[in-house]
Amino acid sequence: MNTNREPIHIVWFKRDLRLEDHEPLKKALEQNVRVLCLFVFEQLLLDDPHYSERHWDFIKESLRDMNAFLNPYNTKVLAINSDIISACNIISNSYQIKNVYSHQETGIQVTFDRDKAFKRYCKNNVISWQESIQNGVVRGLKTRELWFENWNKIMAEPLITFTAQTSNFLPLDAISELETQCQSANLETATDKPFQEGGTKTGNKYLLSFLNNRHKDYMFHISKPEKSRKSCSRLSPYIAWGNLSVRQVYQASKTAQVSSSYKKQLSAFRSRLRWQAHFIQKFEMEHIMEKVSVNKGYHKLKKSISEHYQMAWKTGQTGFPLVDASMRCLNQTGYINFRMRALLVSFFTHILWQPWQDASKHLSRQFLDFEPGIHYPQLQMQAGETGINNLRIYNPIKNSLEHDPDGIFIKHWVPELRDLDLPFVHEPYLMTTLDQQFNNFQLGIDYPFPIVDLKSKRKRASETLWNMKKNPKVKNESMRILKKHTIDNRSNLLKNDD
Repeated sequence: MNTNREPIHIVWFKRDLRLEDHEPLKKALEQNVRVLCLFVFEQLLLDDPHYSERHWDFIKESLRDMNAFLNPYNTKVLAINSDIISACNIISNSYQIKNVYSHQETGIQVTFDRDKAFKRYCKNNVISWQESIQNGVVRGLKTRELWFENWNKIMAEPLITFTAQTSNFLPLDAISELETQCQSANLETATDKPFQEGGTKTGNKYLLSFLNNRHKDYMFHISKPEKSRKSCSRLSPYIAWGNLSVRQVYQASKTAQVSSSYKKQLSAFRSRLRWQAHFIQKFEMEHIMEKVSVNKGYHKLKKSISEHYQMAWKTGQTGFPLVDASMRCLNQTGYINFRMRALLVSFFTHILWQPWQDASKHLSRQFLDFEPGIHYPQLQMQAGETGINNLRIYNPIKNSLEHDPDGIFIKHWVPELRDLDLPFVHEPYLMTTLDQQFNNFQLGIDYPFPIVDLKSKRKRASETLWNMKKNPKVKNESMRILKKHTIDNRSNLLKNDD
């Protein structure tokens, strides 16, 4: 081992793939020691069923975007296939790691276990690991007292500007040498994917187009499966993977609101940024939500698993057009709006009567913006297993008629219904034999019959879950959850901040 190793600091990037408004990077650059930017494609996540290629491609695009920005500083992010401890061991052969800087990560159980192991590693190797909170979410928080006020203060703090000199970083030739010692990651991706492209540069384009124009219809179209694709911000993957900080987005919307004619739309948008942080904080404090219902009273709720039902749902072949269109759209593009996400979960857990855990991994693999802190609380809320939220059993036909009345979204994603008369686009099973002959269309062949009877299944779910809400254990757990997560001045979370 080289006994004259140069001391360095490492900035370990995870779900914070940006250079601006990045506290760990700022702290590292303030020291009189050269900095190595590091991203590790960890096998524990590459193998995890929550993730899919679309996520890794988004990350690779984000890293390429960061490297383009860093190139004038004669450096780049060292991106390797490894685990964080093995990576540090290899780097330690050439350099003395003084400090590791990173953001706290609200991830899944395997990343939390990894963090605990890395903390022990740093202690044993006399390495200081300094973590910063991200987006106002705090690890280890015991109470939500003053949480909202503290979150508001963080959002109001000045943005952290990236300022550096070439001499602050480990240079490209040194990083190339490290790449020969590690398994360097290939950052190439296909160019013809139907997904949003990763990176801060692209994220800023979406942000500017939303604030300059698209926000005017934000609340009017937020529930519409087709129109929301343009009028919603579409910033969720850039926030989930940290291409943009919530503070950057929050402050940009406040600035844009000054001259906007649609101030209420931007206020409503910011309220959802607050709710996002609220749910992530809730997941951070209730880690069992990854596996079981947060309300322990629902642990005894048992549902019979049907592989047939689940496969029909995953592939968009349930016989309910809006459900199928939503799933096909999600599978292909990585995005659907919030209401259609709720519809998919409600249909799976209530109408098909399947456990929400069986929906979790398929949805997380499809959501380009998969964020664990949003994913699990929303799954359980829509499944009606929190005990504190109103029970919502979405009617796919009612939602279809209300939010896609002309069938534009359905016709796009379920093209086999495109040439039918509009009533049959929403309810193809209403076609008589004569209707089918006239349309040269055969139910069960061109498009499936509904796989369940909607009316009876909704009735069963409603009766079962409403009865469970009366259970003493469910009630006691509901009180515990409310006490733990009720935010001071909760109304402030909901109101506009004009």
